[in-house]
Amino acid sequence: MPIFDFLRGQFIDVIHWTDDTRDTMVYRFEREGHEIKYGAKLTVREGQAAVFVHEGQLADVFTPGLYMLETNNMPIMTSLQHWDHAFQSPFKSEIYFVNTNRFTNLKWGTKNPIMLRDPEFGPTRIRAFGTYTIKVDNPALFLTEIVGTDGEFTMDEISFQIRNIIVQEFSRAIAKSGIPVLDMAANTSEVGALIAKAIDPVIHAYGLALPELYIENISLPPAVEKALDARTSRGIAGNLDDHMKWKAAEAMGTGGAMDSAMGMGMGAAMGAGMAGQMGMGPWGAQPQQAAPAAAAPMAPPPPPVEHVWHIAENGATKGPFSKARMGRMATDGELTRETLVWTAGQDGWKPAGQVAELAQLFTVMPPPPPPPPAG
Repeated sequence: MPIFDFLRGQFIDVIHWTDDTRDTMVYRFEREGHEIKYGAKLTVREGQAAVFVHEGQLADVFTPGLYMLETNNMPIMTSLQHWDHAFQSPFKSEIYFVNTNRFTNLKWGTKNPIMLRDPEFGPTRIRAFGTYTIKVDNPALFLTEIVGTDGEFTMDEISFQIRNIIVQEFSRAIAKSGIPVLDMAANTSEVGALIAKAIDPVIHAYGLALPELYIENISLPPAVEKALDARTSRGIAGNLDDHMKWKAAEAMGTGGAMDSAMGMGMGAAMGAGMAGQMGMGPWGAQPQQAAPAAAAPMAPPPPPVEHVWHIAENGATKGPFSKARMGRMATDGELTRETLVWTAGQDGWKPAGQVAELAQLFTVMPPPPPPPPAG
């Protein structure tokens, strides 16, 4: 075998790296025991940096471009000076390719609620989550501080630490900002800029930069959100007195399904009350005795409140029915002692026969007719 063929087999001619993943930050070029050839070509693509480590110490950093590795510019990287070792050089050099592109759409979020003092609500808690972008801006520092000798370093290996830093600085920035909770949604960009500015010095010491940080949502505890909804509802209702009048009128309209018997009963009660005031009895005008001049007129008592009843039948409810209507239903057999009934103020459904006001409807019913005479 010619000597030049032997040399060509002992060295690597081209050193480069093409990344087919989406999360590799650092890749160590595998030389498989070969030495770097004198005059070998080093290709560093856009979005990359090549870091040479010689005998455990960082030797040089190459930015994007094409380089010829020669004795003049890389004296410690060539093994041509070690002919006496038969190309088994004792000097070992490692080449690390660092991905300097941006890693986007990385997630962050608060694992536990953050306590803060809001000017309107007082002490409260909030949660937040969003995305961020990170990149390597100092390959040499990133390699020495974070990667070490890891042959393939991915984003997953550092994302947990970055998320912890973001949450920590978010807590500090949001507490110092003084922005009310209700205004945070309108100021997410300003809050994100505050957090990014606070985080940048921390991760810069790792050789990293945080170009972008976004806050997608800031949420309150469920109890506070419920209180906010109630406040919004009151604001929509407007004047509270007018709102209550409207609700009362609506409730009266809902009760319009009551049959005319109840209305007639109420009208009769009101008529009796008026007749009492006018000195009318049930049989017309009655002579009145002159009251002492010193006696003050007495107001009649208010008419008794008539209950209305609901009936439960086959899993459905019917009504409301007046007592007069309930009497007719008892006469027609539609209402029995076992029929479940309910009225306002009653503790749950009860059989009609156990309700004192309705039990009398069944006592006035005539007994069953006698059997026909024999023969």
